[in-house]
Amino acid sequence: MSYTTPLDPGSPDPRRHAPATLRNRAPILELLREELPGNGLVLEVASGSGEHAVHFAAGLPGLVWQPSDPDPEACASIAAWRAQEGLSNLRAPVTLDASQPADWPVDRADAVVCINMVHISPWSATQGLFTGAAERLSTGAPVVLYGPYREADVETAPSNLEFDQSLKARDPAWGLRQLADVDALATNSGFSRSRRVEMPANNLLLVYRRGEAS
Repeated sequence: MSYTTPLDPGSPDPRRHAPATLRNRAPILELLREELPGNGLVLEVASGSGEHAVHFAAGLPGLVWQPSDPDPEACASIAAWRAQEGLSNLRAPVTLDASQPADWPVDRADAVVCINMVHISPWSATQGLFTGAAERLSTGAPVVLYGPYREADVETAPSNLEFDQSLKARDPAWGLRQLADVDALATNSGFSRSRRVEMPANNLLLVYRRGEAS
């Protein structure tokens, strides 16, 4: 759900490009190899352009990758990248609004991955993300988040402060979230954070794992 632009302006090619993808996909994939199961179904929420989906599906051949997005243009871009790459373990994109977990078109998954959505969406999307994940993941399964956050004991980088202001100018419901608020939401949904990794360009990769169902 990050900013995207047409891959070839003026062309009917539906593929879109998110510049940050080329910078962050390799380090994210390295950590996904450590945190995701060796096989099963991964639901990617808010897949955006689809560039992450094709890269991760190619790098994790034992997993079936299910991309999704609420935006029809994003789904068209994902489908076009998928058609170009021809990966057998990459499913066609589905329309999915994170804030409406009861309507998700995926009944179960072995992991949920969500990159650069939490700050570029209303808080209800993050609430729905954890609610939906809790209903579809088994004990110990991960939710992996990537993006910029605010932390109480960590100075926020000036570039992230500027980014936060630009997001709020676009939509007051957007903006960098306090990590403590995300942790609390996860706990209320039956998850606990198992990992926090500092990533390039002042981002974090966060892993939450599903606890025993009550």
